[in-house]
Amino acid sequence: MNELIEQLVSLQEMDLVIDKIDKEIKEEQDQLDSRISAVASREQRISEQQGEIEELEKERRTLEDEMSDRIAHVKERQSKMMQVQTSREQTALLKEIEDAKKSVKENEEKIVAIMEQVEKLTGETSEEKTVLKTEKALVDEQKEKVKAVIEELNKGKKTKIGKRDKQAQDVNGTMIRKYELLRERRNGLAIVNVQDGVCQGCFMNLPPQKYNMLLRGDQVLECPSCQRLIYHQPL
Repeated sequence: MNELIEQLVSLQEMDLVIDKIDKEIKEEQDQLDSRISAVASREQRISEQQGEIEELEKERRTLEDEMSDRIAHVKERQSKMMQVQTSREQTALLKEIEDAKKSVKENEEKIVAIMEQVEKLTGETSEEKTVLKTEKALVDEQKEKVKAVIEELNKGKKTKIGKRDKQAQDVNGTMIRKYELLRERRNGLAIVNVQDGVCQGCFMNLPPQKYNMLLRGDQVLECPSCQRLIYHQPL
């Protein structure tokens, strides 16, 4: 195999290991971020429930005030009944009293319904707070674990980057730039093996003449389909 190709294959093996470490770091962080996001969502839900409870309690107080006014009105109208002189006035007062009593009953029903809603929401909020407390404790615990894992991964990554950079210094400057550009554009794979005339990067067949040139191993060649650098090494 061409010496330059050997250098690039070795370099790519190092880079792929570093890529794997980066992926592991991202996965660890993503899992933590997902749990933190879930905690934030639960906190938001609790806040919304508490806001809803406050609005319901406000509505209940308003209904209770209205109901007190209606009851006072009923008592006042009932007292006035003793003073009326005509049946027409009596009928009007009776209607006022009946309407006020109906309004009081409606308010009572609304208040009961609100109290049931508040009780339900209060129970749900209490459960949410209990779960939230547990989740926060788990997140704090996971933060420490993730921090330790990422620190260890970065330590290994730093060592590998040192070896990788040393290896890269031995590669021709123009070729290393081409290699880096291909890695960026081809999902981390700048140089790939060719098996039975098929590029293992894009899985397209090489023209027979190019494949024969590749088998001689005395040139640095590219795949005509994906432009990756190619080499041949029997598996």
